[in-house]
Amino acid sequence: MLNRALRRLLRFIWRLIWRSALAFVALSIALVLLFRFVPPPGSMVMVERKVQSWINSEPIRIQHQWRHWDELSSNAKLAVIAAEDQRFPQHRGFDLVEMRRAWEASRDGARLRGASTLSQQTAKNVFLWSGRSWARKGLEAWFTLLIELLWGKQRILEVYLNVAEWDTGVFGLEAAANHYFGASGSALTERQASLLAAILPSPRTRSASRPDAQVERRSQWIRQQMRNLGGVSYLQRL
Repeated sequence: MLNRALRRLLRFIWRLIWRSALAFVALSIALVLLFRFVPPPGSMVMVERKVQSWINSEPIRIQHQWRHWDELSSNAKLAVIAAEDQRFPQHRGFDLVEMRRAWEASRDGARLRGASTLSQQTAKNVFLWSGRSWARKGLEAWFTLLIELLWGKQRILEVYLNVAEWDTGVFGLEAAANHYFGASGSALTERQASLLAAILPSPRTRSASRPDAQVERRSQWIRQQMRNLGGVSYLQRL
């Protein structure tokens, strides 16, 4: 009697896990397909910042205006590729070359550095929370595969530029361009675009309009990389 009840309970738990997994897969595919055609209303990072502000009793105003691909500066598109993911047009969501280099550097005693692609960053920003855990990394890999399969490179970069965080409460290229330069996200100069890309590793502690020496050096390096890639004609590979 006890064994029969235990088997029944185990079957129930297994069905629950299986059905929950199927529901998650179906829902995630549906969401990614929807956002292939419809602008995401926001991102999970925006939600996270709002929740943090409530917990800390520090009000925050989210600045965010969606802009379509043709309304985004070509200089900015190229600058973030040059700064964050120069093999973006070639890889399928994961830069195995950079992952190997990061692993070899950590094995030799260096601090483990990130090797996230623009695809991975987009998946994390839109669908997941920040922080480090194996669970989040696993979900990030799943959503990265989905957006690579269902969106394509141009859509991934379009969404990334519209949800990236550029200062506390400042999300997306349009809001960032206005916040730092009083400009439109479609009319950024090469220098302005490189400064915005330069602060992406730590956007809440650095400024594109008042760059320190480190940001200035990185922006100069980014502009050189933009030229090395062949200028904005490189975007045709997307």
